[in-house]
Amino acid sequence: MIFLINVEKAYAKASGIQVILHNTSLAIPTHRSVALLGKNGAGKSTLLRMLAGVELPDRGEIIRKARVSWPIGFGGAVHPTMTGRQNAAFVARLYGLNVTEVIDFVQEFSELGDYFDMPTGTYSSGMRARLNFGLSFAVDFDCYLVDEVLSTGDKRFRQKSLDAFQKRRERSGILFISHNAR
Repeated sequence: MIFLINVEKAYAKASGIQVILHNTSLAIPTHRSVALLGKNGAGKSTLLRMLAGVELPDRGEIIRKARVSWPIGFGGAVHPTMTGRQNAAFVARLYGLNVTEVIDFVQEFSELGDYFDMPTGTYSSGMRARLNFGLSFAVDFDCYLVDEVLSTGDKRFRQKSLDAFQKRRERSGILFISHNAR
């Protein structure tokens, strides 16, 4: 489960303060598929980043009783001066995983070829997406956070990502956010 306890989050905008959450408490199951729908700009991605621990609430507490992913495809943790290989090794060490296994998985999944050993700051946006998906799928999480990003890359890579994601769904929960009810 993921628990939000009296969580508040707001941003200052030119037009005033935009409240994302106000004194919100709830429990989100991590062993099921849950969808959160809302219009663009409603704060769905902000909530996902807070659930992942990438962004902190202004007030309150978020408690994770499961291994929760970062938002699938999120590239904020990839350091641009490090190579794809170095970033994969960093993620492996961060999660206490076998470094060689994670590197091999990410290298194969991302299909970056020689670019895997180049600084990620030199990657195109598509190459960064491939690396980010590989990193996301290299770690087995109890709950995956998904922010409408499974449409990245060419048709074959999208299908590969969807297939990998479907395998994770068989054993993990999903929290999916979208502005589209379809």
